[in-house]
Amino acid sequence: MKAKYSFHVPDMSCEHCVKRISGILDSMGVEGFDVSLDGKLIFVDSPLPEAVLKALEEAGYPVSDK
Repeated sequence: MKAKYSFHVPDMSCEHCVKRISGILDSMGVEGFDVSLDGKLIFVDSPLPEAVLKALEEAGYPVSDK
């Protein structure tokens, strides 16, 4: 997948985090994403809506533009 946007998730530390973040993205209807533990990054085809960023932050995974 060739993502157009990436977001850094500094608090992502294990596969459980990857699954939890993926679940949040799925449940909020985000399409075209990949979650990478190696770089602590989320790759997406479009910008993440504010509601998704807020949900990730509330779950303990604040993100920043990378």
